Amino acid sequence: MISKVVPNVSEALKGVDDNMTFMFGGFGLSGIPENSIAKLVTLGVTGLTCVSNNAGVDDFGLGLLLQQRQIKKMISSYVGENDEFERQMLSGELEVELIPQGTLAERCRAAQAGFPAFYTPAGYGTEVAEGKETREFNGKMYVLEKAFDADFGFIKAWKGDAAGNLIFKGTARNFNPNMCGAAKITVAEVEELVPVGELDPNQIHIPGIFVQRIFKGAQYEKRIEQRTVRPKE
Repeated sequence: MISKVVPNVSEALKGVDDNMTFMFGGFGLSGIPENSIAKLVTLGVTGLTCVSNNAGVDDFGLGLLLQQRQIKKMISSYVGENDEFERQMLSGELEVELIPQGTLAERCRAAQAGFPAFYTPAGYGTEVAEGKETREFNGKMYVLEKAFDADFGFIKAWKGDAAGNLIFKGTARNFNPNMCGAAKITVAEVEELVPVGELDPNQIHIPGIFVQRIFKGAQYEKRIEQRTVRPKE
């Protein structure tokens, strides 16, 4: 079986360049590809179009790329936790495409499955549908949404093996599975990397066919986006 393991994040990100479109798994700060994002910052690539449910926070996640003005366009669903994102959007420095969360997930899944487009009722009659084809099915109006066309997909998983099979843990199993195989090259960083055969086949969430490169990540912070605590009695 072909090994898809690369020794480090530098090898995993070979081929990234300016003006590319990247997908980033994660929900809030849960399950984000921390090592890949940090490396993109040091590489200094610019003009990026980024597909992600969130835009990180000011000093973590995609917020690090925003700080360095490396992102040209964000395609997201929820971006309310990042003041720098808000500032760049309102000043016109950052192009933003806000789309319904389910549509975002489905545009990823369509790319993964090889479907060029699909119809959805979400957004019909709103700004989301402006300039898009609409069609009636069984008396209900739908909007045509196109699958994403990304150069790289950056994924974070809990466990993976040398063949690229992945297991996600808890809420990190969010946008990550839909983004696997949805870009030309899928890069998976994992907390635990094991030999082929050590993962229970019944527990695998994503088969290795959807992954081109895999590496063992390091020094995960796993920050909490909003911490709420009960006052002492």
